[in-house]
Amino acid sequence: MAFSHASRGRLTTHDLGRFSGSKLLDRIGRAVCAAECLPRKELYESWEVARRARRLFRGGRVVDLGGGHGLLAHIMLVLDDSSPEGVIVDRTSPPCAAALNAVLVGAWPRLKGRVTTMIEDLDRVTLREDDVVVASHACGRLTDVVIERAITARARLAVLPCCHDDTACDGGGLEGWMDYALAVDAARALTLRSRGYRVWTQTIPAEITPKNRLLLAAPATEETGFTRRNEETGTNGDGRTISRRGR
Repeated sequence: MAFSHASRGRLTTHDLGRFSGSKLLDRIGRAVCAAECLPRKELYESWEVARRARRLFRGGRVVDLGGGHGLLAHIMLVLDDSSPEGVIVDRTSPPCAAALNAVLVGAWPRLKGRVTTMIEDLDRVTLREDDVVVASHACGRLTDVVIERAITARARLAVLPCCHDDTACDGGGLEGWMDYALAVDAARALTLRSRGYRVWTQTIPAEITPKNRLLLAAPATEETGFTRRNEETGTNGDGRTISRRGR
């Protein structure tokens, strides 16, 4: 049977052989398998969002809004050690969060004490101009809340929208030309541009999720800190290179 990246089945130690290589994703995969709690698709979604965000956005505090288990925030710090900390913000913290933090800190000791969880509504956390705000599968209006919070703070942003609710989301009048979900995301990109942001529209592999549009944005005057370093191989147990594998 094919190893589907879209599966919601949990990764366990039985899957360790699928991550036997020396690349960074293999190292992260082995750690996630040891936690024995994370759905497979969550690993691949977090990886694909993080590596695309880090191609554009260096440094800054990472704020994972609606972050749940927090894997995305951890990977952002693994990819770029110049970020001082990661903050996972959500109304609740799932049991998997503590297990993931433990195995990831075990694999990357430099993460110890640098990733924290804030149990709070997203509209109550204070964001800063130097933050990198991330959100993976922010459902319905949650994506719009994340975008508005980032704009207000003039922070950089990477969001993977999900669940486009036609009673709560705005298609910007574009739904006569395209399907509703695409219209909503196009309107979001236009909103960011109208508020003084530079926008990048990308996708993560559809084999992971059909809801794969990734919206990245930064204030138009912001230097993105783009780097051309090669992918971290993982041969140094605490390597600090930004991953550039794939597109």
